[in-house]
Amino acid sequence: MIETRDLTKKYGDTFAIQSIEMKLEKGDLFGFIGPNGAGKTTTMRIIATLLTPSWGEAYVDGNSIYTNPKEIRKLVGYMPDFFGVYDDMKVIEYLEFFAAAYRINGEARRKVCEEMLGVVDLEFKRDAYANTLSRGQTQRLGLARVLLHDPQVLLLDEPLSGLDPRARIDMRNLLKRLGEMGKTVIVSSHILPELADVCNKIGIIDCGVMQFNAPVADVMKHVRANVQLIVRVKEQTDETARLLEGHELVAGVDVRDGMIIVTLKPGVADYSELASVIVQGGKRIVEFREDQIDLESAFMALTKGIGTKAKPIGGGTAE
Repeated sequence: MIETRDLTKKYGDTFAIQSIEMKLEKGDLFGFIGPNGAGKTTTMRIIATLLTPSWGEAYVDGNSIYTNPKEIRKLVGYMPDFFGVYDDMKVIEYLEFFAAAYRINGEARRKVCEEMLGVVDLEFKRDAYANTLSRGQTQRLGLARVLLHDPQVLLLDEPLSGLDPRARIDMRNLLKRLGEMGKTVIVSSHILPELADVCNKIGIIDCGVMQFNAPVADVMKHVRANVQLIVRVKEQTDETARLLEGHELVAGVDVRDGMIIVTLKPGVADYSELASVIVQGGKRIVEFREDQIDLESAFMALTKGIGTKAKPIGGGTAE
């Protein structure tokens, strides 16, 4: 649905972005992570055909930004990080104004505006003036606006910025809903925890260079090559640890506060026989599970040492 190749934007001797490679399929929710000024907005504006790259290529549903920009604009809904609303317009009037700009007329216009208010949970503000909305409500109104023409691709630049905790939760839930609707979404943020439980792919950008770009599952594998198991038994914890320590699948065993941490050898995916070893050894299992790394911890590990001269870590495209 979205593909970029060697996408580069240069201002004088300064690179805003450099050789950005990205590939997203229908339904992907891509978390675009990086500090302010890293190049997220530049990349999104190029994909939206609002900015011309110095060189490189970008495609949306097979359409080139150079040869088919009008087709791309029909497919894309772009919400910038800051946008204004018309103070003297009611919420429903605001949406109808933009629906008319998309050439949605007559009964269809009213219907789609009402539907989008429902999608973003803003029906209760239908007749309120736009300037009376809170920051979170304004963000939801902006999202309703970009959904009016039913775009297949959404480019959301810092949609969670400046929101209170409740509004951030609401917006994250809305992003999940958009993914379930089959939309391909790029959502940028400089704070990873905002997107950690939402996206299925992430890209980390710094100083215009894509440092990491992969499915979330691959990020976890990259951070920890060896799977770790958490094991608890009813009694005889130390004896159980010694029982597991010599197994051919196990690289190491550690006991902490009555919990056995089992590190498997690289490449081991099926560890079910270890549970049988414990049971056959006469021990009763209370807990047996794979330890999970959260995306925030993975991000901190991946970005450790990234700076102005850092080179990309991980592989090019997220496929």
